[in-house]
Amino acid sequence: MIRRVVVCGFILACLALPMAAADWITMFNGKNLDGWKASERPESWKVEDGAIVGRGEVSHLFYMERQCGDCEFMAEVKIADKANSGMYFRTAFGPGFPKGYEAQVNSTHTDWKRTGSLYDFVNVKEQLVPPDTWFTQHIIAKGNHIVIKVNGKTTVDFVDEKNTYTKGYLALQQHDPKSVVYYRNLKMKPLD
Repeated sequence: MIRRVVVCGFILACLALPMAAADWITMFNGKNLDGWKASERPESWKVEDGAIVGRGEVSHLFYMERQCGDCEFMAEVKIADKANSGMYFRTAFGPGFPKGYEAQVNSTHTDWKRTGSLYDFVNVKEQLVPPDTWFTQHIIAKGNHIVIKVNGKTTVDFVDEKNTYTKGYLALQQHDPKSVVYYRNLKMKPLD
């Protein structure tokens, strides 16, 4: 009887291990937009040279394979001069600007909220990355605690006392017809 309990306990521990220490999920295969869906104007999104490219009218591209409650979301990003974009998390699918958190992507656009901002919650004014330069933006959302890092440097470490958004999709923003943005090596890690 004791041996059976020990064996059952060992099996259960092994099964629980992958769930407790989830691996990163690759969100983009570098070839097409499988798993992604534009809420409007899908023609604003293309795949070029292994990157998702936003170019054209306002549109938001949602990762439809899995929603995010507690998760990490990371991508390599390159934003053109005078362009604006964002990485949304815990956001609702639908047309228009999504309801959810946005980690801003903006080096030189007329909007003064720069890359690394948690849009309208914690706003970064200084330019952290010059335009047309690849950088990494990393979002960690655990409960009401949100951290954003740009190239490993923490730009936001914020506790949202209102717990404004708790679960939703991950998405990319194509802000306006003058903006061009590139995303590659997109990945997410569930933390719940």
